[in-house]
Amino acid sequence: MNINNKQSSKQASKQSGRVSVCAPARLHLGFLDLHGGFERKFGSLGLSITNVATALTAEYADDIAITGSAAARATNYAEQVLSHFGINGGVKMSISAAIPEHAGLGSGTQLSLAVASSIAALYGLTEQNPNRLAAILHRGARSGIGIGTFMHGGFIVDGGRGKHTEVPPVVSRMPFPEHWRIVLIFDDAAQGINGVPERRAFNTLPPMDAAMSGLLCRLTLMEVLPAISEKNCARFGHAITQIQNITGDYFAAVQGGRYTSPFLQPMLDIMQHAGATGMGQSSWGPTGFAFFPNETMAYLALKNAREEWRSESRLRFVMSGACNTKAKIALSDANLPLLSETLKVNNL
Repeated sequence: MNINNKQSSKQASKQSGRVSVCAPARLHLGFLDLHGGFERKFGSLGLSITNVATALTAEYADDIAITGSAAARATNYAEQVLSHFGINGGVKMSISAAIPEHAGLGSGTQLSLAVASSIAALYGLTEQNPNRLAAILHRGARSGIGIGTFMHGGFIVDGGRGKHTEVPPVVSRMPFPEHWRIVLIFDDAAQGINGVPERRAFNTLPPMDAAMSGLLCRLTLMEVLPAISEKNCARFGHAITQIQNITGDYFAAVQGGRYTSPFLQPMLDIMQHAGATGMGQSSWGPTGFAFFPNETMAYLALKNAREEWRSESRLRFVMSGACNTKAKIALSDANLPLLSETLKVNNL
Protein backbone atom coordinates (compact mmCIF):
# COMPACT_ATOMS: atom_id res chain seq x y z
CA MET A 1 0.00 0.00 0.00
CA ASN A 2 1.70 3.20 -1.18
CA ILE A 3 0.15 6.13 0.65
CA ASN A 4 3.26 8.12 1.55
CA ASN A 5 2.32 11.00 -0.75
CA LYS A 6 -1.21 11.15 0.60
CA GLN A 7 0.03 11.24 4.15
CA SER A 8 2.61 14.00 3.66
CA SER A 9 -0.01 16.73 3.27
CA LYS A 10 -1.97 15.38 6.21
CA GLN A 11 1.11 15.45 8.40
CA ALA A 12 1.39 19.20 7.89
CA SER A 13 -2.30 19.83 8.57
CA LYS A 14 -2.34 17.70 11.72
CA GLN A 15 0.75 19.09 13.43
CA SER A 16 -1.26 21.45 15.66
CA GLY A 17 -3.87 18.85 16.58
CA ARG A 18 -4.07 16.48 19.49
CA VAL A 19 -5.98 13.23 19.94
CA SER A 20 -7.10 11.86 23.29
CA VAL A 21 -8.45 8.35 23.81
CA CYS A 22 -9.99 6.66 26.84
CA ALA A 23 -10.59 2.90 26.46
CA PRO A 24 -12.38 1.15 29.37
CA ALA A 25 -11.31 -2.25 30.64
CA ARG A 26 -13.49 -5.27 30.03
CA LEU A 27 -14.41 -8.42 31.90
CA HIS A 28 -14.07 -11.70 30.02
CA LEU A 29 -16.90 -13.78 31.50
CA GLY A 30 -16.29 -17.07 29.73
CA PHE A 31 -16.16 -18.99 26.47
CA LEU A 32 -19.15 -20.56 24.73
CA ASP A 33 -17.76 -23.39 22.62
CA LEU A 34 -14.44 -25.03 23.39
CA HIS A 35 -15.53 -28.12 21.45
CA GLY A 36 -15.50 -26.70 17.90
CA GLY A 37 -17.82 -29.27 16.36
CA PHE A 38 -19.55 -26.72 14.11
CA GLU A 39 -16.26 -25.54 12.57
CA ARG A 40 -16.32 -22.52 14.86
CA LYS A 41 -14.57 -22.30 18.21
CA PHE A 42 -14.44 -20.09 21.26
CA GLY A 43 -17.16 -17.42 21.30
CA SER A 44 -17.00 -15.13 24.35
CA LEU A 45 -19.06 -13.11 26.79
CA GLY A 46 -17.74 -9.77 27.96
CA LEU A 47 -18.65 -6.53 29.68
CA SER A 48 -17.15 -3.06 29.40
CA ILE A 49 -16.59 -1.60 32.87
CA THR A 50 -15.95 1.75 34.54
CA ASN A 51 -13.13 3.00 36.79
CA VAL A 52 -10.37 1.00 35.11
CA ALA A 53 -9.20 2.24 31.73
CA THR A 54 -6.34 3.12 29.43
CA ALA A 55 -6.13 6.85 28.71
CA LEU A 56 -3.65 8.57 26.42
CA THR A 57 -3.05 11.68 24.37
CA ALA A 58 -1.16 11.89 21.09
CA GLU A 59 0.35 14.68 19.03
CA TYR A 60 2.30 14.84 15.79
CA ALA A 61 6.07 14.32 16.02
CA ASP A 62 8.92 13.53 13.66
CA ASP A 63 9.76 10.38 15.63
CA ILE A 64 8.04 8.10 18.14
CA ALA A 65 8.23 9.34 21.74
CA ILE A 66 5.90 7.63 24.22
CA THR A 67 5.89 8.11 27.98
CA GLY A 68 3.86 6.70 30.85
CA SER A 69 2.58 3.25 31.72
CA ALA A 70 3.17 0.48 29.16
CA ALA A 71 5.28 2.83 27.03
CA ALA A 72 7.38 0.04 25.51
CA ARG A 73 4.32 -1.94 24.49
CA ALA A 74 2.65 1.16 23.06
CA THR A 75 5.80 2.01 21.09
CA ASN A 76 5.67 -1.39 19.44
CA TYR A 77 2.03 -0.86 18.44
CA ALA A 78 2.77 2.64 17.13
CA GLU A 79 5.65 1.34 15.00
CA GLN A 80 3.41 -1.32 13.48
CA VAL A 81 0.65 1.16 12.64
CA LEU A 82 2.95 3.79 11.15
CA SER A 83 4.77 1.16 9.12
CA HIS A 84 1.58 -0.52 7.88
CA PHE A 85 0.17 2.76 6.54
CA GLY A 86 3.51 3.99 5.18
CA ILE A 87 3.49 7.14 7.33
CA ASN A 88 6.77 9.06 7.36
CA GLY A 89 6.03 10.99 10.54
CA GLY A 90 5.88 9.82 14.13
CA VAL A 91 3.84 10.44 17.25
CA LYS A 92 4.38 11.99 20.67
CA MET A 93 2.20 10.17 23.16
CA SER A 94 1.54 10.36 26.89
CA ILE A 95 -0.22 7.49 28.66
CA SER A 96 -1.82 8.84 31.82
CA ALA A 97 -3.58 5.64 32.91
CA ALA A 98 -3.27 2.00 31.90
CA ILE A 99 -5.21 -1.19 32.53
CA PRO A 100 -3.00 -3.57 34.56
CA GLU A 101 -1.17 -6.02 32.30
CA HIS A 102 -1.85 -9.77 32.49
CA ALA A 103 -4.70 -9.24 34.94
CA GLY A 104 -7.48 -10.55 32.71
CA LEU A 105 -8.94 -7.13 31.89
CA GLY A 106 -7.94 -6.80 28.23
CA SER A 107 -4.99 -4.46 28.63
CA GLY A 108 -3.30 -5.44 25.36
CA THR A 109 -6.34 -5.06 23.13
CA GLN A 110 -7.41 -1.75 24.66
CA LEU A 111 -3.90 -0.30 24.50
CA SER A 112 -3.36 -1.44 20.91
CA LEU A 113 -6.70 0.00 19.77
CA ALA A 114 -6.13 3.24 21.69
CA VAL A 115 -2.71 3.70 20.09
CA ALA A 116 -3.90 2.75 16.61
CA SER A 117 -7.05 4.89 16.83
CA SER A 118 -5.11 7.93 18.04
CA ILE A 119 -2.65 7.67 15.14
CA ALA A 120 -5.46 7.08 12.62
CA ALA A 121 -7.32 10.16 13.88
CA LEU A 122 -4.17 12.29 14.13
CA TYR A 123 -3.21 11.59 10.53
CA GLY A 124 -6.75 11.58 9.20
CA LEU A 125 -6.51 8.04 7.85
CA THR A 126 -9.51 6.73 5.96
CA GLU A 127 -9.09 3.39 7.71
CA GLN A 128 -10.24 3.94 11.31
CA ASN A 129 -12.49 0.91 11.85
CA PRO A 130 -11.37 -0.83 15.08
CA ASN A 131 -11.94 -4.25 13.51
CA ARG A 132 -9.40 -3.49 10.79
CA LEU A 133 -6.97 -1.84 13.19
CA ALA A 134 -7.21 -4.88 15.47
CA ALA A 135 -6.48 -7.21 12.57
CA ILE A 136 -3.43 -5.14 11.60
CA LEU A 137 -2.11 -5.51 15.15
CA HIS A 138 -3.03 -9.22 15.38
CA ARG A 139 -5.60 -8.78 18.14
CA GLY A 140 -8.69 -10.94 18.49
CA ALA A 141 -6.96 -14.27 17.96
CA ARG A 142 -9.58 -16.05 20.07
CA SER A 143 -11.91 -13.47 21.59
CA GLY A 144 -13.61 -10.48 19.99
CA ILE A 145 -15.14 -8.97 23.10
CA GLY A 146 -12.33 -6.49 23.74
CA ILE A 147 -12.74 -5.11 20.23
CA GLY A 148 -16.50 -5.17 20.67
CA THR A 149 -16.44 -3.23 23.94
CA PHE A 150 -14.05 -0.68 22.41
CA MET A 151 -16.48 -0.18 19.52
CA HIS A 152 -19.80 -0.33 21.39
CA GLY A 153 -19.50 -0.63 25.17
CA GLY A 154 -22.07 -2.63 27.11
CA PHE A 155 -22.45 -6.41 27.24
CA ILE A 156 -20.95 -8.24 24.27
CA VAL A 157 -21.21 -11.76 22.89
CA ASP A 158 -18.92 -12.66 20.01
CA GLY A 159 -19.44 -15.53 17.57
CA GLY A 160 -16.04 -17.12 17.86
CA ARG A 161 -13.59 -17.98 15.15
CA GLY A 162 -14.33 -19.90 11.98
CA LYS A 163 -12.12 -20.96 9.11
CA HIS A 164 -12.17 -17.55 7.41
CA THR A 165 -12.69 -15.28 10.42
CA GLU A 166 -10.49 -12.19 10.60
CA VAL A 167 -11.88 -10.85 13.89
CA PRO A 168 -14.53 -12.75 15.91
CA PRO A 169 -17.81 -10.98 15.07
CA VAL A 170 -20.08 -9.34 17.64
CA VAL A 171 -23.36 -11.28 17.50
CA SER A 172 -25.05 -9.54 20.45
CA ARG A 173 -24.61 -6.18 22.11
CA MET A 174 -26.88 -5.09 24.96
CA PRO A 175 -26.88 -2.13 27.34
CA PHE A 176 -26.11 -3.38 30.84
CA PRO A 177 -28.17 -2.24 33.85
CA GLU A 178 -26.36 0.82 35.10
CA HIS A 179 -27.44 0.43 38.75
CA TRP A 180 -25.81 -2.99 39.05
CA ARG A 181 -22.34 -2.93 40.52
CA ILE A 182 -19.21 -5.08 40.29
CA VAL A 183 -16.57 -5.52 42.97
CA LEU A 184 -13.20 -6.21 41.34
CA ILE A 185 -10.63 -8.20 43.28
CA PHE A 186 -6.97 -7.65 42.34
CA ASP A 187 -4.03 -9.83 43.36
CA ASP A 188 -0.92 -7.83 42.53
CA ALA A 189 1.42 -10.75 43.22
CA ALA A 190 -0.12 -13.04 40.59
CA GLN A 191 -0.32 -12.96 36.80
CA GLY A 192 -2.66 -14.61 34.36
CA ILE A 193 -1.25 -16.93 31.70
CA ASN A 194 -0.11 -15.04 28.61
CA GLY A 195 2.14 -15.32 25.57
CA VAL A 196 3.63 -18.72 24.72
CA PRO A 197 2.12 -20.54 27.76
CA GLU A 198 -1.33 -19.27 26.73
CA ARG A 199 -0.95 -20.52 23.16
CA ARG A 200 0.38 -23.83 24.47
CA ALA A 201 -2.62 -24.20 26.76
CA PHE A 202 -5.11 -23.77 23.93
CA ASN A 203 -3.13 -26.14 21.72
CA THR A 204 -2.80 -28.93 24.27
CA LEU A 205 -6.09 -28.94 26.18
CA PRO A 206 -8.54 -31.54 24.85
CA PRO A 207 -11.80 -30.37 23.25
CA MET A 208 -14.55 -29.69 25.75
CA ASP A 209 -17.36 -32.22 25.85
CA ALA A 210 -19.97 -31.31 23.22
CA ALA A 211 -22.82 -31.44 25.73
CA MET A 212 -20.97 -29.08 28.07
CA SER A 213 -20.36 -26.60 25.26
CA GLY A 214 -24.03 -26.87 24.41
CA LEU A 215 -24.92 -26.04 28.01
CA LEU A 216 -22.71 -22.94 27.92
CA CYS A 217 -24.49 -21.71 24.79
CA ARG A 218 -27.89 -22.46 26.29
CA LEU A 219 -27.05 -20.64 29.51
CA THR A 220 -26.00 -17.60 27.47
CA LEU A 221 -29.00 -17.50 25.15
CA MET A 222 -31.72 -18.56 27.59
CA GLU A 223 -30.44 -17.18 30.88
CA VAL A 224 -27.80 -14.46 30.61
CA LEU A 225 -29.22 -12.35 27.78
CA PRO A 226 -32.88 -12.47 28.93
CA ALA A 227 -31.78 -11.62 32.48
CA ILE A 228 -29.99 -8.50 31.25
CA SER A 229 -33.04 -7.49 29.21
CA GLU A 230 -35.36 -8.03 32.18
CA LYS A 231 -32.87 -6.50 34.66
CA ASN A 232 -32.92 -9.65 36.78
CA CYS A 233 -29.58 -9.59 38.59
CA ALA A 234 -30.19 -12.83 40.48
CA ARG A 235 -30.89 -14.81 37.32
CA PHE A 236 -27.99 -13.18 35.48
CA GLY A 237 -25.53 -13.84 38.29
CA HIS A 238 -26.60 -17.46 38.73
CA ALA A 239 -26.00 -18.17 35.03
CA ILE A 240 -22.66 -16.35 34.97
CA THR A 241 -21.47 -18.34 37.98
CA GLN A 242 -22.38 -21.60 36.24
CA ILE A 243 -20.53 -20.52 33.09
CA GLN A 244 -17.53 -19.49 35.18
CA ASN A 245 -17.43 -22.77 37.08
CA ILE A 246 -17.56 -24.83 33.89
CA THR A 247 -14.86 -22.86 32.08
CA GLY A 248 -12.72 -22.49 35.23
CA ASP A 249 -12.71 -26.24 35.75
CA TYR A 250 -11.87 -26.80 32.08
CA PHE A 251 -8.76 -24.60 32.41
CA ALA A 252 -7.85 -25.80 35.92
CA ALA A 253 -5.09 -28.11 34.72
CA VAL A 254 -3.10 -25.21 33.22
CA GLN A 255 -3.85 -22.42 35.69
CA GLY A 256 -3.49 -24.43 38.90
CA GLY A 257 -7.16 -24.71 39.81
CA ARG A 258 -10.45 -23.02 39.06
CA TYR A 259 -8.84 -19.65 39.85
CA THR A 260 -5.33 -18.30 39.29
CA SER A 261 -5.06 -16.48 42.63
CA PRO A 262 -5.07 -18.69 45.75
CA PHE A 263 -7.02 -15.95 47.55
CA LEU A 264 -9.87 -15.70 45.08
CA GLN A 265 -12.06 -18.61 46.25
CA PRO A 266 -12.26 -17.49 49.91
CA MET A 267 -12.81 -13.88 48.84
CA LEU A 268 -15.63 -14.88 46.50
CA ASP A 269 -17.18 -16.87 49.33
CA ILE A 270 -17.24 -13.65 51.35
CA MET A 271 -18.83 -11.82 48.42
CA GLN A 272 -21.50 -14.49 48.07
CA HIS A 273 -22.40 -14.25 51.77
CA ALA A 274 -22.62 -10.47 51.30
CA GLY A 275 -25.24 -10.84 48.57
CA ALA A 276 -23.29 -11.24 45.34
CA THR A 277 -25.48 -12.86 42.69
CA GLY A 278 -22.68 -13.94 40.37
CA MET A 279 -18.91 -14.26 40.58
CA GLY A 280 -15.80 -15.63 38.98
CA GLN A 281 -12.49 -14.77 37.35
CA SER A 282 -12.03 -12.57 34.31
CA SER A 283 -10.18 -14.46 31.57
CA TRP A 284 -6.96 -16.01 32.95
CA GLY A 285 -7.17 -13.76 36.00
CA PRO A 286 -5.95 -13.18 38.53
CA THR A 287 -8.67 -10.51 38.73
CA GLY A 288 -11.90 -11.74 40.25
CA PHE A 289 -15.34 -10.16 40.09
CA ALA A 290 -18.63 -10.25 41.97
CA PHE A 291 -21.93 -8.80 40.71
CA PHE A 292 -24.37 -7.01 43.03
CA PRO A 293 -27.84 -5.62 42.32
CA ASN A 294 -27.07 -2.18 43.78
CA GLU A 295 -24.28 0.06 45.02
CA THR A 296 -25.15 -0.21 48.72
CA MET A 297 -24.68 -3.98 48.80
CA ALA A 298 -21.51 -3.76 46.71
CA TYR A 299 -20.00 -1.08 48.94
CA LEU A 300 -20.69 -3.05 52.12
CA ALA A 301 -19.16 -6.18 50.59
CA LEU A 302 -16.11 -4.23 49.46
CA LYS A 303 -15.70 -2.61 52.88
CA ASN A 304 -15.96 -5.97 54.67
CA ALA A 305 -13.48 -7.59 52.27
CA ARG A 306 -10.95 -4.81 52.82
CA GLU A 307 -11.29 -5.25 56.58
CA GLU A 308 -11.06 -9.05 56.38
CA TRP A 309 -7.97 -9.00 54.17
CA ARG A 310 -6.24 -5.83 55.40
CA SER A 311 -3.07 -7.78 56.28
CA GLU A 312 -2.61 -8.88 52.63
CA SER A 313 -1.05 -5.90 50.86
CA ARG A 314 -1.11 -7.77 47.54
CA LEU A 315 -4.93 -7.62 47.46
CA ARG A 316 -6.94 -4.61 46.29
CA PHE A 317 -10.63 -4.00 45.74
CA VAL A 318 -12.30 -1.59 43.29
CA MET A 319 -15.99 -0.91 42.78
CA SER A 320 -17.05 -0.70 39.16
CA GLY A 321 -20.14 -0.52 37.00
CA ALA A 322 -21.01 -1.07 33.38
CA CYS A 323 -19.72 1.27 30.69
CA ASN A 324 -22.44 1.39 28.04
CA THR A 325 -20.61 3.69 25.66
CA LYS A 326 -17.80 3.07 23.22
CA ALA A 327 -14.23 4.20 23.79
CA LYS A 328 -13.91 7.97 23.74
CA ILE A 329 -11.79 9.43 20.94
CA ALA A 330 -11.48 13.19 20.58
CA LEU A 331 -9.46 15.29 18.13
CA SER A 332 -8.90 18.82 19.36
CA ASP A 333 -6.68 21.86 19.17
CA ALA A 334 -3.52 21.50 21.23
CA ASN A 335 -4.63 24.35 23.50
CA LEU A 336 -7.83 22.63 24.68
CA PRO A 337 -8.02 20.41 27.82
CA LEU A 338 -7.12 16.76 27.35
CA LEU A 339 -9.94 14.24 27.36
CA SER A 340 -8.00 12.09 29.83
CA GLU A 341 -7.90 15.03 32.23
CA THR A 342 -11.69 15.29 32.26
CA LEU A 343 -12.35 11.57 32.84
CA LYS A 344 -11.96 9.79 36.18
CA VAL A 345 -10.15 6.48 35.86
CA ASN A 346 -8.12 4.48 38.33
CA ASN A 347 -4.46 4.50 37.32
CA LEU A 348 -3.83 0.95 38.50
